[in-house]
Amino acid sequence: MKAQNARGTRDFSPIEVKKRNFIIDTIKKQYELYGYLPIETPAIENLSTLTGKYGEEGDQLIFKILNSRLHESKNKDLLIEEFHKMLEKPYHSEHITERALRYDLTVPFARYVSQYRHQITFPFKRYQIQPVWRADKPQKGRYREFVQCDADVIGTRSLLMEVELIELIRNVFADLKLPVILKVNNRKILSGIIDNIGANEKFVQIVMLIDKLDKTDANSIKQEMKTIGLSEYQMDKIFDILSGSKDNFEMLEYLKSIDNPILQEGINEIDY
Repeated sequence: MKAQNARGTRDFSPIEVKKRNFIIDTIKKQYELYGYLPIETPAIENLSTLTGKYGEEGDQLIFKILNSRLHESKNKDLLIEEFHKMLEKPYHSEHITERALRYDLTVPFARYVSQYRHQITFPFKRYQIQPVWRADKPQKGRYREFVQCDADVIGTRSLLMEVELIELIRNVFADLKLPVILKVNNRKILSGIIDNIGANEKFVQIVMLIDKLDKTDANSIKQEMKTIGLSEYQMDKIFDILSGSKDNFEMLEYLKSIDNPILQEGINEIDY
């Protein structure tokens, strides 16, 4: 058998590792200049901590851990039967443990803060650079194992922290001598748009479909929106904003004309 790494994973040569370390060290330097403190969390989290945080589609991409006793069965037909049962009802199988590999760094951070809240001084500025795993179909630019570099502030509502994060990221790219355009968004604007078309109960599903737009054509996304029950009117309103037919200033004026308090709060924060 030819030796090779698992699909969706990568090996890195000494030269590549040195380059990656240089980038990570550059990021760490800026994080620490702004007062962010490093933490680490285990690769394995309780399944109950992870599920229900990423939507149905995201939950399906969590790497769940099998019960170690499963391998003890010598009956091949029984193993195949049990495997199919796990695929049909993964959350109800006795062969799936209550543990899984972390999907991202955000949910473990929330668990960390909840667990150690009496030992943390707020506002708490943390950074975390560790690998994450997703049971995704490997394809170009999409891996089953990759490193995330998170920086978050918890315990304050000050918009100054948002400004600081933008400045921090800009400085990272400046240190790496990479010209970039930073695009600023506000989740409240999207919440207000979806609220305005009367689709609040489908918010998570709509956001996940919008996230696919950089990988899937608009017509395919519209078909999926139909399957979750959106009307033509609702889809037209969403895509009128997402189409890119207006420049930033025109879009801002258009959004300001929409009478929705959540949306207007988001716009005011962007204008901060």
